[in-house]
Amino acid sequence: MLEKFPVYMTSFKQNRLISVYLPDSYTEENKRFPVMYMHDGQNVFDDEGAIGGGSLGMKDYLDKSGLEIIVVAVDQNPEGDERINETCPWVNGEVSKQILGYASASGGRGKEYIDFIVEELKPLIDEKYRTIENHTSMAGISLGGLISTYAACRYPDIFKRIAVISPGFYRNQEEIEKLLQASDLSAIEKFYMDFGTKEVGADEEMNQIFLDLTNSVYQILSEKLTDLHFQLVEDAEHSYRFFRKRIPKVLSYLYSDR
Repeated sequence: MLEKFPVYMTSFKQNRLISVYLPDSYTEENKRFPVMYMHDGQNVFDDEGAIGGGSLGMKDYLDKSGLEIIVVAVDQNPEGDERINETCPWVNGEVSKQILGYASASGGRGKEYIDFIVEELKPLIDEKYRTIENHTSMAGISLGGLISTYAACRYPDIFKRIAVISPGFYRNQEEIEKLLQASDLSAIEKFYMDFGTKEVGADEEMNQIFLDLTNSVYQILSEKLTDLHFQLVEDAEHSYRFFRKRIPKVLSYLYSDR
């Protein structure tokens, strides 16, 4: 079952559509459920209304699998560079400039976005639904992976299980590595990361550059986490057609105890 409603984002001075998936067993009185927060909400549950026409198909998968979790998806702001602004905690750095071929002034509002989830959205969800308040995860794709990693550093006692699919660390590569090095991640229970070997198609040189940047983050995490899973996905491109196939593995890893 999906419920949708707007929530006001104080820092951004706008309403944002929130979609909440409830498992069939939610109708059982007094039962409580873990919660997973996700970004790019238009592309989480089904193809109808998805930006670009493709989604993760999470609703269909969760309905069929019977996994008993609540999933909260925050719609992205598709205007201009607003998605980049919200999913990048810092203004795009030198690595981003080298890859893009130009200096980008986008980014820098990721802190406000994550603080909205923690300070405004999560309390509302915990009040409205029967959640297990201390069993909260976060998952994201591309720049959603970057902001999810940032959330793990900022709020490791809240977001204890993290999944990043084909993460776009490059836009804030320098800063996210510094933050990871400085962060106490001992409260993180599980961290999933994957990356496709053909994220940018047939350009082998650029694919290797992106993979090296992802590996730099992985190496830092491997020194700090006890339960870290990294998956290199052969021939996978940076597309929802490929992301969708990884959802069963992501969820079975994050919720292996459910």
